[in-house]
Amino acid sequence: MKKTQYYYRRFKLCCIEAAIITIAVCAFLLPSFEVIQRTGDNYFTVSINGTQVGRLGSVEKLDRMLAAARKQVAKDADGDDLVFMDLDIETVGKERVFGCIDDDASVIENMTEIMKNNIRSTLHRSYTVKINETSVNLGSYKEVHELLEQALSPYDTNKEYQVELALDSQREVNVLEAVVTSKEELHEELAQSFEKSAGIEAEFEKMFQEIEPAIEKDFEDYNLGLIDINYADKIEVVEAYLMEDELCTVEEAVNLVTKEQETQVIYKVVAGDTLSQICLTNNIPMDELIEINDALEDENTMIRVDQELVITVPEPDLSIIWKEEQVYTEDYEAQVQYIPNDDWYTTQSVTLQEPSAGRRKVAAVIEYENGQEIGREILKEQVYAEAVPKIVERGTKIPPTYIKPISGGRLSSGFGARSAPTKGASTNHKGIDWAVPIGTSVVASNTGTVAFAGWASGYGYAVYINHADGRQTRYGHLSKVLVKTGQSVSQGERIALSGNTGRSTGPHVHFEIRIGGSAVNPLKYLN
Repeated sequence: MKKTQYYYRRFKLCCIEAAIITIAVCAFLLPSFEVIQRTGDNYFTVSINGTQVGRLGSVEKLDRMLAAARKQVAKDADGDDLVFMDLDIETVGKERVFGCIDDDASVIENMTEIMKNNIRSTLHRSYTVKINETSVNLGSYKEVHELLEQALSPYDTNKEYQVELALDSQREVNVLEAVVTSKEELHEELAQSFEKSAGIEAEFEKMFQEIEPAIEKDFEDYNLGLIDINYADKIEVVEAYLMEDELCTVEEAVNLVTKEQETQVIYKVVAGDTLSQICLTNNIPMDELIEINDALEDENTMIRVDQELVITVPEPDLSIIWKEEQVYTEDYEAQVQYIPNDDWYTTQSVTLQEPSAGRRKVAAVIEYENGQEIGREILKEQVYAEAVPKIVERGTKIPPTYIKPISGGRLSSGFGARSAPTKGASTNHKGIDWAVPIGTSVVASNTGTVAFAGWASGYGYAVYINHADGRQTRYGHLSKVLVKTGQSVSQGERIALSGNTGRSTGPHVHFEIRIGGSAVNPLKYLN
């Protein structure tokens, strides 16, 4: 009995000790435990790049903690601008009744350590220079200035101009633009500012200058050489923070923006132009010109005044435009004088007076872009011998158009040299042939008067039509003629049926256009 009571007392004492220890442990751990209500995910494990950094009761303060960690990393980096590798932040939520939550300082410290191990590189304060669609990144303001100076230097050999960067007043953000200024003008402005301080004496001098009549310059009075220079393209410079491998050297930047590249531009055809002349003037191969223009079939394609052609020209990304004052003696041509004739077509013209070159001394301002002359203004001239102008009488009426005389058909023989298709046939084809079934309708290519209708030896049955612009069309190898000599016909009016008569190797229509009695390639005149 006594033994039982002893063990009971011992058990009771152990229970009391266990209760005291439990209360002490709970009192110590109570701040880290939260009694959580069942409202969904309320216990979050946060990991960065696969490493756990802490346990949170809410994700609402996660962004603030990440910002605090980044700030601490930047502080430890002594103010450098850093770029981090991509941080993979993962939060896994669970619902718990009790959970051990880490304090904010511990989580931020863990985040800081992981971020320090994921720093990619340090950003450098730099400058981005944008010219049209090209951008280059340079490490300093000095390098930007050096780039702009080197772009000008091949044309400003005497260093008469300087480049400054000024804020673009038309932009809301801080964007710098390149401004080219004459050093001489800067000195003059400085001198004028001193003159203004001289007071009334400067005002009197200005008044006398305004009253004094302007004296015409002599050739010796002109300031020969460079008088103006600028960038043809707008240059924008913005401050940026970039990584070391995104920057380039001044030499690389100069090479990039001044190297000539093939650029497509529009060329408008002027009177007297030919395809070969356009290729020669613009240094472009004929096959390349034909390839980039759908309107050109081959080197024989007709072109018209004001027609727009695409050509390629070598141009740098940064173009320089400048003006030079020059005095020179030259032979010159007088402007052609045209006398309109309303009774003639525009294809008709007669030269009434041949030109003769004159001789003169000239002072002029010549404008260049990348070494090519783009404009010339004559300031003064002294004529030693007057030029005699060329006088041309030309028509004003729009000439009629010509249409294909048949519908459909296959082009079976072109214009010009060929192998004789049959005995007695010409090896110099005067027109073009379309293979069509016998009986196909043949129409007048243009309005005119029938000059011949009947049998014409090698042509077989044929029709000749004279047109108002002096041209003649011929239709051969017909099976039936439907018009008579002297008859007036309209464009598109049926005049015959196709056949296989005369010297012919099969059913087809032979078609010619003659100008001044000479056969020309009809394909150049058909609309």
